Amino acid sequence: MATVSVRDVAALAGVSVGTVSNVLNRPEKVSPSSVQRVHDAIDKLGFVRNDAARQLRAGRSHSFGLIVLDAGNPFFTDLARGAEDRAAADGLSILLGNSGNDLRREAAYLDLFETQRVSGVLISPFGEQVARLERLRDRGIPAVLVDRAARGTSFSSVSVDDVSGGRIAAQHLLDIGRRRLAFVGGPRSIRQVSDRLFGAHSAVEATAGGSIEVVATSDLTVLEGRRAGAELAARTPGDRPDGIFCANDLVAVGVLQGLGILGGIRVPDEIALIGYDDIAFAQATVVPLSSVRQPSGLIGRTGLELLLAESSDGPPDEPQHIVYQPELVVRASTAV
Repeated sequence: MATVSVRDVAALAGVSVGTVSNVLNRPEKVSPSSVQRVHDAIDKLGFVRNDAARQLRAGRSHSFGLIVLDAGNPFFTDLARGAEDRAAADGLSILLGNSGNDLRREAAYLDLFETQRVSGVLISPFGEQVARLERLRDRGIPAVLVDRAARGTSFSSVSVDDVSGGRIAAQHLLDIGRRRLAFVGGPRSIRQVSDRLFGAHSAVEATAGGSIEVVATSDLTVLEGRRAGAELAARTPGDRPDGIFCANDLVAVGVLQGLGILGGIRVPDEIALIGYDDIAFAQATVVPLSSVRQPSGLIGRTGLELLLAESSDGPPDEPQHIVYQPELVVRASTAV
């Protein structure tokens, strides 16, 4: 079926193309009878306006781009919802891109958003994209980093102190008497993972008799957590950790399955377990998970507010770096 054009609408309504354009964009300039004829023609023909072309002509979109590491992770879902709610308040929209921890996909979304001339980009970067983001800004598209601090760059950011969060998680396990800890997560090339591990190390190093091993995963997923949990459960009792800190709640859910369902290990009696993010599902597992809470929705909303300011006023003289503090949430998986 051929695409219906503005000319087709104008011909059926018996008006000029300019009148149709005014009805779509400035209806107050058109007589009520002409407005009615144009809308009748639109309904009959099934005309859909090409907003993308209109935005390209105007040089500015009413949309903002958001690139996250894993759209399947409820943390990023909540972050996106926070940004979307804030955008909707101003009649704007969010275009979501999932990099999947893949540099090429991340770069492809940045290229796409540049082509679409979005009003700005929120990004939780997998790679180091400062040079690419600077190019976007030079072309009138500002960027703000979310869930990742950007100190030392000219970009504003909204993040959580993940070093502190890792320290909180490990310290909680140490405070309940656990000394042989394991950190489960990866890849460590993800900055949030390495920061959380660094914080955990700092807590262990300050505790007499404490130790921590790293059980690497290829991804931050339930399946990778289940694999790691089953491997730990298969060890002899003396070789197992007595406390596990997972890089996020999805991994922790998998570890819980690997320990309890596949390995018959009792949580928290034999092994205490804590995750990170405090996603909604954390409190609904068979053994409710302790976690380190991040204000995911607030991160998204704040990031969009910074981006709105930069898209209207230009980049600030000094970039803003907003860092939220994480919060310990204790549930049954460490309640001993």
